[in-house]
Amino acid sequence: MSVEQPNPNNKETEIVRVSPETNDLVEQEMAGQDDKIKAETKALVEAIKTRAQSEIENAQTITQDAYLNAVRSAREALEQNQLLDPKRIEHSVTMIQKDVETNWQKTVDEIASLGDRLQEAAQAAWEILMGNNNNHTGK
Repeated sequence: MSVEQPNPNNKETEIVRVSPETNDLVEQEMAGQDDKIKAETKALVEAIKTRAQSEIENAQTITQDAYLNAVRSAREALEQNQLLDPKRIEHSVTMIQKDVETNWQKTVDEIASLGDRLQEAAQAAWEILMGNNNNHTGK
């Protein structure tokens, strides 16, 4: 589904793709509201979803890059030390594990923080929308 949105950069409208889930949610939660308000809310929810997906993909990339760097460093250390010292190998593996755990925890924390920020943004948008709507209806 698509909704037409005014483009603030010019006088034309732009088409925003709205998922069926977003459409159903807004239609259910905002039954009886003005179509323009629902269209703006749908566009807002889609923007939040797009931003969340982007943040999650970015966090995954950061974690993957950190892991690859740790593996490269371990490999280079092994190649430079032509004798394989079991204690050094064990130490390298331990360091890699710590890096992976640290990066994983950072990713989890970032995703949780992102979820909190998105929830706050959605709540603020909802309150603004409902506040603006109440002003228009005389409540």
